[in-house]
Amino acid sequence: MMKLTFAIVAALSVISISSLAAEHVLNKSLNEEVVFIKNGSGIFSTDLETTFFKPVGNGPFPLVVINHGKASGNPHFQPRARYIIAAREFVKRGYVVMIPMRGGFSRSSGSYIAGGCNIEGNSWPQAKDVRAALDYAVTLPYVDRQKILVMGQSHGGLTTMALGTEPYPGVRGLVNFAGGLRLTDCGGWERSLIKAFESFGEKNRFPTLWFYGDNDSYWPKETIAEMYSRYVGAGGMARMVAYGTFKGDSHGMFGHRDGLAIWWPEVEKFLIDLGLPTQILPATAESDPVTTRLQEAGNKLSLSDRCKEIYQTFLDADYPRAFAVSDNTCGYANGGEDAKKRAIDFCRGKKEISCHLFAVDDSVVGEL
Repeated sequence: MMKLTFAIVAALSVISISSLAAEHVLNKSLNEEVVFIKNGSGIFSTDLETTFFKPVGNGPFPLVVINHGKASGNPHFQPRARYIIAAREFVKRGYVVMIPMRGGFSRSSGSYIAGGCNIEGNSWPQAKDVRAALDYAVTLPYVDRQKILVMGQSHGGLTTMALGTEPYPGVRGLVNFAGGLRLTDCGGWERSLIKAFESFGEKNRFPTLWFYGDNDSYWPKETIAEMYSRYVGAGGMARMVAYGTFKGDSHGMFGHRDGLAIWWPEVEKFLIDLGLPTQILPATAESDPVTTRLQEAGNKLSLSDRCKEIYQTFLDADYPRAFAVSDNTCGYANGGEDAKKRAIDFCRGKKEISCHLFAVDDSVVGEL
């Protein structure tokens, strides 16, 4: 009976792994690849689901690490982070981009270590996972292990700043996009966040570049100012880019197509200061057939200028994603639950109009 049970479990595991592998839709133009990186050894080891994007050629290429944020709910239900907009900017300048999903997130094994109400305590296991991913990346023959930039958004920004408290060979600098962790169930969580950044500043090893907006739904302006003041006051090296308001919520600026005009010029200056390349290389990669097909189909639609912009945002969005249209409006959604329903809901708005799905993930599903 035990052998039969084991056989059933093993069979289910194979099916599960196969189905998960089939869900990966990879961007050919960015040479996207998904690997699982071993963190630790023995029964306590974890496998970190990690996305790589790379230029054409053998390298060695500089490396950019992008650390992901944390969505609400169970971290294992969080989609694999891809940050296509940022990845494209770096790959076309000759960088390898690595995005590791930390323990307990998406298809990475292990459990998310919350750390209770101690935000600094939360950051250390996150940084440890990123170090494991870095240890793997620097063994790759196409990675220049002396030219590394580490970036992070939201919870990934907190992780990035924690990573910077210990030396890592080849890391030149850190970029923090709206970094932090909001724990509203913990009284005084803002003080815990400020204290974490003060501690990071005391141990900081690298120059850092910070991006925070005025209408961030996660962090009050006063908290941001105090985080920065305490970090610098404790000895941390940082430059703040306070760019004001961004759309309805500046917390999502980094991942938004329109945010590129805000952050790229400042990151480019930072790269130059760090002695890292910024020049766009000749395009040698094959075009991505998925994006090309969807772009050509979208060009045949009679869309308003606003809907054309929304469709481009859809093309840059992570999976799952959906785009819906009607005679005079449109809507898109990505990530989370039921992107198709949410796209239709956004298309309709508060009006009783008929909207239908035009594109879902990598397929055109509606009529022109």
